[in-house]
Amino acid sequence: MVAAEDAGRPSDIAGKLGIEPGMVVQELGYDTDVDDAVREAVEDVTGEDLLDEDAQEVIDVILLWFREGDGDLVDTLVDARSMMADNGMIWVLTPKTGRPGHLEPSEIAEAAPTAGLAQTSNVSVGEDWAGARLMSPKAGKKR
Repeated sequence: MVAAEDAGRPSDIAGKLGIEPGMVVQELGYDTDVDDAVREAVEDVTGEDLLDEDAQEVIDVILLWFREGDGDLVDTLVDARSMMADNGMIWVLTPKTGRPGHLEPSEIAEAAPTAGLAQTSNVSVGEDWAGARLMSPKAGKKR
């Protein structure tokens, strides 16, 4: 079962999240329950430590660990966007169904447009966490 073992390689996890070398990645909502394999994979690929909530840089990717009871998701997303690059993305990472702190996918789907974001994809990141990718809608889409 080599494929199952390979699924946890850092490049695979970071690749699922669209993380590339040189990207500036900020982490919000860190707590003792986060998946350290995800954090390490991102740091391995970018070659940099994850930035915390006090960062003043323009951010390419935000990893937002968010659980039920963490507050208002719309407010959190609006605040997170303030330092995000125009083409940046936010990954809302929530506990999977059945895990403590699970957030219904509909809550993310409803919060995104209110915060001026569009949900573009969902991925499984590790055993306990799922991710929803949010990005700024493209202005003036061309046909």
